[in-house]
Amino acid sequence: QVQLVESGGGSVQAGGSLRLSCTISGYTNRRNSIAWFRQAPGKEREGVAEIYGGGITYYPNSVKGRFTISQDNAQNTVYLQMNTLRPEDTAMYYCAAGGYSFLRESYNYWGQGTQVTVSS
Repeated sequence: QVQLVESGGGSVQAGGSLRLSCTISGYTNRRNSIAWFRQAPGKEREGVAEIYGGGITYYPNSVKGRFTISQDNAQNTVYLQMNTLRPEDTAMYYCAAGGYSFLRESYNYWGQGTQVTVSS
């Protein structure tokens, strides 16, 4: 059984940083990606970072240069380092596994989410 558990969310002022963690169990597919998505109230869920088994990463322009995804295979954990946070980064952040190219429907496994709130 695949389980993804996010942690590390919280409240921060604009310009601050947070690091999210996604601890994964039961997942062995290294061909497809593990990704972070976010969803703000009234908006669609959007991908903000993904990483493939070989370490290749992708980011949308909205977070490029501010967010960094990384993985610790020994700890079965994927991290999202978020710097220079903006109020528009406020959202519920989700970890997802087994998909590709930020296509939501391609990801088979999702965590419960962790809230990030950025105040101005």
